Amino acid sequence: MSRIDYRSIGLKVGLEIHQQLDTREKLFCSCPAELGEEEHDEFVRQLRPTRSELGDVDPAALFEWRKGRLYIYQAPLNHSCLVEADEEPPHPINREAVAVAVAVAKALGSAIVDEVHVMRKTVIDGSNTSGFQRTAIVALGGSIRVGSKEVPIETIVIEEDAARKVGEKGRYVVYRLDRLGIPLIEIATAPVIESPGEAREVALAIGTMLRLTGKVKRGLGTIRQDLNVSIRGGAKTEIKGVQRLELIPRVIEYEVLRQLSLLRIRDMLRERGVSREELENVEPVDVSSLLAGSKSRVIKKVLSSGGKVIAVKLPRMKGIIGMEIMPGRRFGTELADYARFWGGVGGIIHSDELPGYGITGDEVEKIYEAVGGDPGVDAFALVADKPSNALRAARAVLERVAAALEGVPEETRAALEDGTTRYLRPRPGSARMYPETDIPPLRIDENILSMAEPLVPEPPEVVAMRLKKEYGLSDQLAWEVIRDERYRLIVSLLEKYRGTLEPSYVAGFFVVVLRGLEGEGVEVWKVDDAILEKILDMVAQGEIAREAAAELVKYLANNPGSTVEEAVEKLGLRRLSREEVERIVDEIVGGLREEILKRGEKAVGLVMGRAMAKLRGRADGRLVSEIVSRKIREILDSDGKG
Repeated sequence: MSRIDYRSIGLKVGLEIHQQLDTREKLFCSCPAELGEEEHDEFVRQLRPTRSELGDVDPAALFEWRKGRLYIYQAPLNHSCLVEADEEPPHPINREAVAVAVAVAKALGSAIVDEVHVMRKTVIDGSNTSGFQRTAIVALGGSIRVGSKEVPIETIVIEEDAARKVGEKGRYVVYRLDRLGIPLIEIATAPVIESPGEAREVALAIGTMLRLTGKVKRGLGTIRQDLNVSIRGGAKTEIKGVQRLELIPRVIEYEVLRQLSLLRIRDMLRERGVSREELENVEPVDVSSLLAGSKSRVIKKVLSSGGKVIAVKLPRMKGIIGMEIMPGRRFGTELADYARFWGGVGGIIHSDELPGYGITGDEVEKIYEAVGGDPGVDAFALVADKPSNALRAARAVLERVAAALEGVPEETRAALEDGTTRYLRPRPGSARMYPETDIPPLRIDENILSMAEPLVPEPPEVVAMRLKKEYGLSDQLAWEVIRDERYRLIVSLLEKYRGTLEPSYVAGFFVVVLRGLEGEGVEVWKVDDAILEKILDMVAQGEIAREAAAELVKYLANNPGSTVEEAVEKLGLRRLSREEVERIVDEIVGGLREEILKRGEKAVGLVMGRAMAKLRGRADGRLVSEIVSRKIREILDSDGKG
């Protein structure tokens, strides 16, 4: 992490935690709330923005529509119906999902609404067939304690998850409807978080509390964190889709670096006398003829297919376009993002990276001359694509540069795997939300309150104390269990194997062994709970050694469909009898007799290393250690060195 003084720059972060609920049915129909890979029907739609009741068009919706996309929807036969296809009105809201949200609200001390009113939130990126997402506030206010700080909660909302994107080609985007309508709970904090580390701790605390309800899904894609980040003098930036908890601090740090860099660029532009009026007077120039003989593969490909190369002068911006604003991303990358999304092009080429990409110094001079620029102070950007796309993209570049005069634009960005972000769309306006007229309000009655009562999660501190008392877990191991997404499974297995397997081994299998495998890149999520339980059954019954468990999980993750028994046979992990272990250790000790006599008790490490190399996964390490120590003692005693 960098040494930024986050308090001094006025960092403010708000979190939105989105978590799928583990309900039997979807939020507005009776389809199962799970993913399905069965056969599907298909249909195609095109979505268009409409005016709100006040006559306004949401800028984010307009932005998506301008892409001219067509959407192909896969409708799995057992996991979607006419509601997902937007051919039938939604059913009444799922009371089970509302009860879970009420339970969470009680745990956070939030004020539960008297009636749940469903709203429509405009979304026309194709992820909702209707062109909007249904969402409803269940509670307001409350707080969660993180360390010594009470972090205020603003809203607790339930909403339907979006369709699952499975492919994209040209104008066509393919979505699968099994995920559309799965209930989500959204918990939004006030923007009072003041450091990247604190944001992670708050997200961890909320996630832990949700897991303790026993009513949330787990696994890849079931939880997502959105961040609202701002600094003094900057702007509120919404960052969507942070999938991993450990990525939160890096995403925030990089966004702070980006905003600080954009503020520096603003000051540089003002010092150089760049004005919005000057940028508005810049006209895109067709430089296709100047580059007709270019060696650039990108340019040649576009021109040969009837496209154009459009250049725009960026007055007094030499050196600024190539400035790094966060690791691996430059100001030119920001311009390229705008060109990509508003113009539908692949990207841009700018003068701060030229000569290069097959464009020569002579060609650079000709472009400067064509746009009326001074190579000593000005910059330019090139866009190569279909004429209409290239012109739109060039104007988007100029718009983004003009916005840089104000500093940091308000926008929505997408989180990337390395912690950086890219431009996603403009910040949505107030015209985005309007009432849902097809669903009657739901009164929070005694029935819902009674459904919620047993789901109210206990404080994590109370749960940790009980785990330590009942199962003898260490404080650290107890907290690791509570924070593990398999919490409910672990607790049930701690009880199942009471008196058979040590609780520390059972808990460690999940929070140490499985996490270690995940750290190695093993896709542990592919191994379902029943198989993990079967592995522990075989350990408890003495059929396999404890050390074999990790190898089995690794094999089964890489070979979905295999049974545990097949994996044991394939890997040769059937547990050896004590007599077989004794025989193998005897062979090793016999071959090292002279070394043992020479080293004495210090030979234990050498013999154990050789023994475990032969026996790992087929015999418990404790048994091997006991036999090795005894055999060495016997040799030393027989030689009179004991």
